[in-house]
Amino acid sequence: MAESRDDAPAPLRIAAAIIEGEDGRLLFVRKRGTTAFMQPGGKLEPEETADETLARELEEELGLDVSPAQLRYVGRFSAPAANEPGLEVDAEVYDAPLTGRPAVAAEIEELAWVEPTALEGIDVAPLSRDILVPLILARRRS
Repeated sequence: MAESRDDAPAPLRIAAAIIEGEDGRLLFVRKRGTTAFMQPGGKLEPEETADETLARELEEELGLDVSPAQLRYVGRFSAPAANEPGLEVDAEVYDAPLTGRPAVAAEIEELAWVEPTALEGIDVAPLSRDILVPLILARRRS
């Protein structure tokens, strides 16, 4: 595992998608063998840009055909990793269009459409719960 200068583990570089349904609910996924729901996406491969990673992951995991050109950059955020204790994620986040009907594939165990104001009782990844959902709700208010 790569180490940073202060011997802390290097953050996991990921790309994540905010996908909103026409009814305002958000698409969350849960990976096999885990409990936390999160935005779709995944880890960057060494030769990929974040938007390329996200387009690949959306196709592999949900069967959605989204090109990098269709993604709208939201920002770069850090949060504790949901499924790897002691690690942080360094996430490049994009708004992604809903280009079809998502279906569970690859390592995805479950998908859920969730109203962002109704997360009580759902295990939600820190990035989604603490950063992205509040960001989405703030965008809706403005």
